[in-house]
Amino acid sequence: MWGKKAAPAAALAGSLHDEKLKSSIILNAIEDGVVLIDCQGIIRVFNPGAGVITGWSAEEAEGLDWRLVFKFVDTKGQAVADNDTIFSKALTSALSIRDNAASLASKSNKTVAVSLSVSPLVDSTKTQTGVVGIFRDVSVERQDESRRADFISTASHEMRTPVAAIEGYLSLALNEKVANIDAKARDYLEKAHASTRHLGQLFQDLLTSAKAEDGRLTNHPRVIEIGSFTEQLVSDLKFSAEKKGLFLDSNLSSGGTAEPMRVVRPLYYALVDPERMQEVITNLFDNAVKYTDTGRITIGLTGNEQVVQLSIKDTGNGIPTEDVPHLFQKFYRVDNSDTRTIGGTGLGLFICRKIVELYQGRIWVESEFHKGSTFFINLPRLTTQKAEAMLAEESNNSGLGSLPNGGTV
Repeated sequence: MWGKKAAPAAALAGSLHDEKLKSSIILNAIEDGVVLIDCQGIIRVFNPGAGVITGWSAEEAEGLDWRLVFKFVDTKGQAVADNDTIFSKALTSALSIRDNAASLASKSNKTVAVSLSVSPLVDSTKTQTGVVGIFRDVSVERQDESRRADFISTASHEMRTPVAAIEGYLSLALNEKVANIDAKARDYLEKAHASTRHLGQLFQDLLTSAKAEDGRLTNHPRVIEIGSFTEQLVSDLKFSAEKKGLFLDSNLSSGGTAEPMRVVRPLYYALVDPERMQEVITNLFDNAVKYTDTGRITIGLTGNEQVVQLSIKDTGNGIPTEDVPHLFQKFYRVDNSDTRTIGGTGLGLFICRKIVELYQGRIWVESEFHKGSTFFINLPRLTTQKAEAMLAEESNNSGLGSLPNGGTV
């Protein structure tokens, strides 16, 4: 009887030993770094791949606080605060987090570009017991991408000048006060002028995308009230929708009422660059108009204590489910008859994402094929008190708080 009980127990022990051996073989074989950190921040597993990337051996790293081994640095080589690192965020939030733009200072103080994914570990009671991080050295890829971005930036900048000159000469040729041309020649010149403008926009998009990737995007954030800011934009944008025969709904008041002047609209303040946000909203609106043949465009505004949310909804053809996850990637375009007819660079939504992320915001789309799409923008909201204090400080710093005659602005 005892022998019968002992046999399964021995088999189980052997199975567990085999599973542990298999895991050890896998961890030792892969080139990616793998690290397991418990809830106290102590490194419990550190595979050879992690050692190659960081310069620490498993014997040195295991048992140490992760902060002693993983020293994150920014693009200037300055240390990143512990609370801002991906490990700290994952340990406190119990969420899976990915960072494709991280850099580590190795044991020998060499900066290593890494792509890092951290996921929480939970037990059978749903209690977090630690995190596991998987990372790889992407220094070569990042250097290649930097060189490509530099080339695109330089080429785009250099080519904008002759393109602008060509556009200027074409404009002069089309000016009846300057040149006298027949109808057929005018038709040719107008087509050339339109193509030149399109080419100029392509170079501008390429230049902007390159700057967005390497952190050179010009950005001057200030406090703006998103509701009034968007209302002004809508009044400028509505003509393109009306020209195509589309209805434009603007639900920028409380509750989306049809009579916004009779209610007190909540004030949604955010710290953003108005020119950059205008670029984002205009791009999303223009896309909605381009890809909607009939129906309406709806611009909405809502929020809570933490977030301001803008939405742009259309009744267009929608986006296939398999394309949605890739929509904000650089040069990605949905491949169907609509996009091939309309054209585009595949950079607009990528630039929108980069701009929104400058303000720790989020942009995404919800779409059903053949039933339309809704693009959402979430921005961190400022309280009215904080916004007013920051506006007063801006006014004082700019020297516009008072006028020479004693009046106020």
